[in-house]
Amino acid sequence: MPLKPLQDRIVVDVYEAETKTAGGLFIPDTATEKPTRARVVAVGPGGVTEDGKDKPMYIKPGDEVIFRKNAGIAVEVDGGETTVIFQDDVIAVVTPKKQVND
Repeated sequence: MPLKPLQDRIVVDVYEAETKTAGGLFIPDTATEKPTRARVVAVGPGGVTEDGKDKPMYIKPGDEVIFRKNAGIAVEVDGGETTVIFQDDVIAVVTPKKQVND
């Protein structure tokens, strides 16, 4: 059952936390931080600002995003876990390296 987010919410699949350092050392569960990078699965239609103006969505499905550490709520759907966050919790969209120099 896919989720359809409302207003300015985004459904994301959060990437797993790294369990090993670049040098090959394993990181214990107690030392890993909550992941803040995810792939966008679905976006809502947009919201309304406090002064009644439309708030468009600038994030789209398929984007890879970085979001605030304590943002969102994890929900279980069809036996898997996904996260719903607000668009305002996104702090950056990750762009492929070839597009950075354009």
